[in-house]
Formats: sequence, C-alpha cells, structure tokens
Amino acid sequence: MNAQTLRVGTTLPPLPLAPISRTTLALFAGASGDHNPIHIDLDNARSAGFEDVFAHGMLSMAYLGRLLTGWVDQSRIQSFSVRFVAITPVHAQPTCTGVVTSLTEDSVTVDVAVTLADGTTTLEGQAVITLPAPAEQDTDS
Repeated sequence: MNAQTLRVGTTLPPLPLAPISRTTLALFAGASGDHNPIHIDLDNARSAGFEDVFAHGMLSMAYLGRLLTGWVDQSRIQSFSVRFVAITPVHAQPTCTGVVTSLTEDSVTVDVAVTLADGTTTLEGQAVITLPAPAEQDTDS
C-alpha cells in the first residue's frame, strides 16, 4: 500500500460477519466489562421499550477495527473514530466497509461504516492511516 497505488474511491475488502447471537453479546459483555443488561437481558430490554436485546455499539466498533487491521498493521492507524447512528439488533448480520476519501503523501483517510443486511447503517466513522515511507514501500512489495 502506497500513495502511488491508492486512489480516492479505493474500497477496502468488505468484512461480512456472522449474525449477532445472544452468545456473542454475552461473550462481548464478559470481554469488555460492559454488562449493561439492555444488551443481554430480554426483560430489561423490553422494560426499556425495545423488542429484544441489541448489540453493544463498541462491538461494532471492534469489528471496524478488525476491518482496518485486516488492511494495515495497527501501528499505522493514527486515529479512528465513529458515530453510533442506529442499534444493531440481535440476529442482525453486519458488514464492515471502508472507502478512501482523501490521500496525502504520508497518510490516507478512510470512511468506514457498519451496515446491516437490510441496508441500515449502524456506525459511521473515519480512520487516518499512515502510509509507509518511500524506503519502506520498496520492501513492502
């Protein structure tokens, strides 16, 4: 990856994910320490006005992180931010995508998103990635 081979509009290989299961939510709660019952307890979710539990927003952000680190080494990620725009219901099947929106000699900006099979976008964000120095680009090939 270098400034000569990238273009504005270049898309990252999409990361399709398995449907979000209750097991995934319970495991993420344990791994992240986020045990908010709205994500794992049906009665709690219903008492809050939802039909069912739904995924942690940070789970979707973690999936976007996986999209980025599948494309570049994590040490090249200068910044990564997201905005939560919709919930991810249990059983929804997310796909992570990214597209290059700007490019300089030493960095690239990528707009990232998580979209569900029904077309709902649940997260939107942006990452700035450091490009390899010209000397590194010769050895990356």
